[in-house]
Amino acid sequence: MAVNLLDFDLEGLAAYCESLGEKRFRAVQLFRWIHQKGASDFEQMSDLAKSLRGKLAGVAEVQGPRLLSEHRSADGTVKWLFDVGAGNAVEAVYIPEADRGTLCVSSQAGCAVGCRFCSTGHQGFSRNLSTAEIVGQLRFAERRMRQPDGERVIDNVVMMGMGEPLQNYAALLPALRTMLDDHGYGLSRRRVTVSTSGVVPMIDRLREDCPVALAVSLHAPTDTLRDGLVPLNRKYPLAELLEACRRYLDKAPRDFITFEYCMLDGVNDTPEHAAELVRLVSGQAAANRGGLHIPCKFNLIPFNPFPASGLLRSSRARVQAFALVLQDAGFVTTVRKTRGDDIDAACGQLAGEVQDRTNARERLARQRVIPISERGATA
Repeated sequence: MAVNLLDFDLEGLAAYCESLGEKRFRAVQLFRWIHQKGASDFEQMSDLAKSLRGKLAGVAEVQGPRLLSEHRSADGTVKWLFDVGAGNAVEAVYIPEADRGTLCVSSQAGCAVGCRFCSTGHQGFSRNLSTAEIVGQLRFAERRMRQPDGERVIDNVVMMGMGEPLQNYAALLPALRTMLDDHGYGLSRRRVTVSTSGVVPMIDRLREDCPVALAVSLHAPTDTLRDGLVPLNRKYPLAELLEACRRYLDKAPRDFITFEYCMLDGVNDTPEHAAELVRLVSGQAAANRGGLHIPCKFNLIPFNPFPASGLLRSSRARVQAFALVLQDAGFVTTVRKTRGDDIDAACGQLAGEVQDRTNARERLARQRVIPISERGATA
């Protein structure tokens, strides 16, 4: 079986070339051909020794996931569906902004975390993606979206697609290193973001191995509420998660953590919830046992409803009132724009096609949806 060179970061590729009897500088040349020039045919790699090209042709390949479909939104957003085998497909999304182009990348076929408001979680979990399948999404998008003059349009990558990235750490780490490498995609650590629902031990690992920007899917100010929305909270409650965030800041490329907060009508969107959130990150809440302020910004996300969730989107008025509480307390707070709604490319809507090994639909259907009377009145 051929070795897929997309599975290697530069160090891994250098070790592989050494196993073929080649020098390290050959790995640098090869890495540039693969990632900067998008080449897959070894015969195209003109500055590689002919003997090396012959060796590679017999044992190696450069193969990303196969494209199944492409959908373009009226607002410029582009969504791709990729085949990752065995009946599984994952999605990646390109989001153009005035000052940057962002690619949202998937890390798993499905997701095992099972957050109630996430369409991917309701698809269940099939398997982790390989490094080649993760990097392959960026490699494809780079080639697809590059301007006629050769200008690159992707300068921001967020691991916010399908899956929990930190539950696929072995494949994620070399993918991140390839994105950051100057011989690869040359992205800044500030421009690569890993989003996690709170896998505490792996946050600490990432801090040591490859500290990029960190976004934490918070979605609730208390353990009681978060347990029902983000099941992983039962294993790593808020106190442990916040301590990990503090530790991460020691080596983070940014001096703040981004907290993602999905706005759910009558569930987590009242001014009282916002005030409790302020207490939490200010070190005043019981869950924040260290009592230390956590430098952070909040990104409020309008929920994208889907029938199986049993949840509704907060009204604009409730979102604005919630944001005002946070802003008045001195926290930078943004409300994420909904993008790609017409192609189901908005946050939380990436579902792909997953052979569910975890019976997620049945399990989530049995979970109790909070009645509106217990949520509080809606605006």
